Amino acid sequence: MRRIALLGATGSIGASALDVIARHPDRFAVSVLSAHARVDELVALCRRHRPQHAVIGQAGKYAALRDGLAAAGLPTQAHAGPQALAEAAADAESDTVIAAIVGAAGIASTLAAARAGKRLLLANKESVVLAGDLLMRECRANSTQIIPIDSEHNAIFQCLNGQPADLAKVAKLILTASGGPFLNRSRAELAGVTAEQACRHPNWSMGRKISVDSATLMNKGLEVIEAHWLFGMPAARIDVLVHPQSIIHSLVEQADGSVLAQLGRPDMRTTLACGLAWPERVASGVAAPDLGALGALTFQPPDRATFACLDLAYAALNAGGTAPATLNAANEVAVDAFLHGHIGFLDIPAAIAATLDACDIAPAADLDALLAADAAARRQAGTQVRRLAGANA
Repeated sequence: MRRIALLGATGSIGASALDVIARHPDRFAVSVLSAHARVDELVALCRRHRPQHAVIGQAGKYAALRDGLAAAGLPTQAHAGPQALAEAAADAESDTVIAAIVGAAGIASTLAAARAGKRLLLANKESVVLAGDLLMRECRANSTQIIPIDSEHNAIFQCLNGQPADLAKVAKLILTASGGPFLNRSRAELAGVTAEQACRHPNWSMGRKISVDSATLMNKGLEVIEAHWLFGMPAARIDVLVHPQSIIHSLVEQADGSVLAQLGRPDMRTTLACGLAWPERVASGVAAPDLGALGALTFQPPDRATFACLDLAYAALNAGGTAPATLNAANEVAVDAFLHGHIGFLDIPAAIAATLDACDIAPAADLDALLAADAAARRQAGTQVRRLAGANA
């Protein structure tokens, strides 16, 4: 029986994870559930899944969570705040942690799980982007197994059969991208797009921030950085290929010229079932793709000139040090400003590029240095957002 700590239970990844877990009560049980601020939703999930612990990220909502659990007649213990999240990730009552907290807020709990030697199912790509070197060092030091849950890296994980990439045998990693809702649009056509349009992903059901990242191709840029750290692959040997059907989730090119690919429907329950049961296979609730009905799978190179975020991510990875942390922070600030209507869609890469130019790159020596870079980038990105908003007024 694997006991699961699910951090980020009220998001789309959390919902998919709980669906898979519920299908296998003989294999998996939930020991911890967490949410950022949605107390009522967290209590409802506790009522169904009966964890030993529930954590609300916002410390001020502890009383609401405690009282909600008591009113539901649950023995689940209430906890609140970032420190409680980190403690829950390391708690001995769980052997597996699903890290599904969105953004840089998930890094402390992800690192805590790594230090505790947990089986780490990683859905929080920002933790790897912000602190990839640090995270991988902790995993090596504590014999922590990382199984990536996002579809692209899980596909590579499967193609490599869960083993590290052998650079003598693996020529290239190829991440596929759907192209998002604005595939084949020109820059001129993107000038006036709205947040609602950007969030209408053609294939995946995702949160608003990651949906915008998909629309800008920043999501793929972050995944390039993530692939570098997870699989030890140089940036020059990580490619991106647009595949609108989202059936092939990524590919691994071998030194002999053969290419391995992982196929599946665009449903996160597939990767979660893989991560939860690996190296075994269990039912996910997702049917295999009907290739005959699909008829054709198509591919094209990304339009890097129109979707500039992809090259910004490569540039940050090649710069090294705190540059990826700066990129990630600037992107979070810019996307939030776009979602609130303060800047336009094309202002997102402009704000990120200006922030990268304005911020110094320092060695990524430890978490304090990375968090300092993150904070400095957020301040600088805020300045750039205000500048762009003023220019658009």
